[in-house]
Amino acid sequence: MSDSPSPERAGEESTEAVLPDGSGDGTRAVRAGLPEPVKHEPTLPGPVFAAHFHLPGDPTGPYTYGRDENPTWTLLERAIGGLEAPGRSDVETLVFASGMAAISSVLFSQLRAGDAVVLPNDGYQVLPLVRAQLEAYGIEVRTAPTGGDAQLDVLDGAKLLWLETPSNPGLDVCDVRRLVEAAHARGALVAVDNTLATPLGQRPLELGADFSVASGTKQLTGHGDILLGYVAGRGGEPMTAVRRWRKIVGAIPGPMEAWLAHRSIATLQMRVDRQDTTALRVAEVLRQRPEVSALRYPGLPDDPSHAIASRQMRRYGCVVSFTLPTREHAERFLDALRLVDDATSFGGVRSTAERRGRWGGDAVPEGFIRLSVGAEDPDDLVADLLRALDRAAG
Repeated sequence: MSDSPSPERAGEESTEAVLPDGSGDGTRAVRAGLPEPVKHEPTLPGPVFAAHFHLPGDPTGPYTYGRDENPTWTLLERAIGGLEAPGRSDVETLVFASGMAAISSVLFSQLRAGDAVVLPNDGYQVLPLVRAQLEAYGIEVRTAPTGGDAQLDVLDGAKLLWLETPSNPGLDVCDVRRLVEAAHARGALVAVDNTLATPLGQRPLELGADFSVASGTKQLTGHGDILLGYVAGRGGEPMTAVRRWRKIVGAIPGPMEAWLAHRSIATLQMRVDRQDTTALRVAEVLRQRPEVSALRYPGLPDDPSHAIASRQMRRYGCVVSFTLPTREHAERFLDALRLVDDATSFGGVRSTAERRGRWGGDAVPEGFIRLSVGAEDPDDLVADLLRALDRAAG
């Protein structure tokens, strides 16, 4: 295996275009990670397909072997880092083949047999599988709910605290600053799953976290056609260990997927603002329906998470959750929708919804619905939801 350094660590002078101070989210998204313009070259260079690079003499320089580095990854990593931590030069970003690859890279690169980790018990559905693997490696796994900062109660002696806020699918929110301060005081690192919020909704590194981790499959790229993940964190041994894990496991994205992701980020601010604004309107409409219970959306002023969310989030996300009376009622509702696909995942420009209980891994009622609001015309989407609720009730 080659041990080539990253471009930044190799001392290569950055050719990234510099944004003016105070640039807004839209400007940052459109210009994120772009190189300085070169005459007769495209604004965003095409994907580089290479398993190896010309390497005469000593193996120095940024690009040696395709499992270590790729110029297309480099531009995407700069783009994501510029959104997660604008204006900071001490943050490193690494892209992965999927969100789970990114999650696994942090957990398995930082933890050893005998260590303890604190996970949310109401987070991403695959976390129980991760727990089983961690325990097989002799790592103690403790869990607690996201809401009420309950993970504080099981934090003592842990090596790593894993937060997911807002949680998926229940949309609870925890106080990241408070938990980070408590974890650091106890010598623990903190990773935050930022998938649902996106870097335009929340910046965990600014809140003190050591890692911001996300699935780029969701709203970051927003078209439901790319599997991608990333880890952003302050440069140093923890991120070096994450990089080493990516190299060992080979959990790397293809250059085409990386290029498509970078291309998609240009519309992030427009998509996020449209989807999140519509999600609030949808939540306000749903709260008027008698058959809807347990409605959650952090942007609602009376949502249990709103007070904390409003202090640490800049946007509240595109996901709304609620419960219909029975499994059958929920399935009639989903079947009656015409502008909303019955599909898993979230964050895409096409609205999706699903009865989460069908997977069997979430502690939710049988009639629990996770709705991901897309970029359709808000009036059309609201009308479709109301029509489907009427038909389901009949």
